[in-house]
Amino acid sequence: MKPPLLLIGHGSHDDTDAAEFGRFVHRLRCRLDRSAVEVTGGFVSKARPRLSDSVSAMVARGHHRVVTVPLGLGGDQRTSTEITAALAREQERHPTLAYEHARPLGPDPRVLTLLADRLADAALDMPRPRSLVAVGETRRLRAVSTVEPPLLRVVPSPAEPDGSEHVDPGETAVVLVGEGSTDPVANAEVHRVSRLFWETHAYDLLTVETAFVSLTPPGVPGGLERCRRLGAKRVIIVPYLLFAGGMLERVWAQALAYGAGHPELDIRCAEVIGDCEALADVVIERYEEALRAAAG
Repeated sequence: MKPPLLLIGHGSHDDTDAAEFGRFVHRLRCRLDRSAVEVTGGFVSKARPRLSDSVSAMVARGHHRVVTVPLGLGGDQRTSTEITAALAREQERHPTLAYEHARPLGPDPRVLTLLADRLADAALDMPRPRSLVAVGETRRLRAVSTVEPPLLRVVPSPAEPDGSEHVDPGETAVVLVGEGSTDPVANAEVHRVSRLFWETHAYDLLTVETAFVSLTPPGVPGGLERCRRLGAKRVIIVPYLLFAGGMLERVWAQALAYGAGHPELDIRCAEVIGDCEALADVVIERYEEALRAAAG
């Protein structure tokens, strides 16, 4: 019998992020049920279920070998260290427990394809209101979503016209937004993803710039400003984030603040990668890869 798959999240106080994590664990559980592989997940800190509780439950069910997959896109050394330390604590509590560690998701080609899908949805030239719409005295950024219900609330704007000006690909830019880190290697990895994404999926666009939510420059406004200065008429923000939640809300807030001062610029925000089958494919491959390496 194959060992269980343990998904590890870093954790935050964001209930939306934790809920999406839980839904994704359920998706994997359904996918791997036919292979008799048990799937569970836990957070290192701040959110539930805690990693320690999930490990204890697996040991109580008789499992003593586990494949761990860190559910994250970046290579932040601090996060990696915290996960390693948390697993070491669990081995002290359960001396018979052994781990096989899988690689992080990172810029897997299928992850880049998912980003391209989110970009394509946001770039569709179809009759719809502009990205920034006037609602009373407040200007709000419109979500571009093909998911029902939308991960972020779409602001209705019945007063706007039904169409928007056509913009050529060469006048369209992308800002790929990562979380941001105090680890320069992790930040450099996001820049690498932007370049890979531009050359493999967005080569016909004006540019793909990199921005970060916090901790390191440039922020979202800085990325948008660079695109504007390069001559972009439309800028599509592509969050390099797995799930919706507070981090995505901060992306929106920064974009909204910038867009309020630049109404001539068509700013759109694509959806996050989200809970989906293609993401599950990547995690399952990481699991199988770790098993092959252990059998090696």
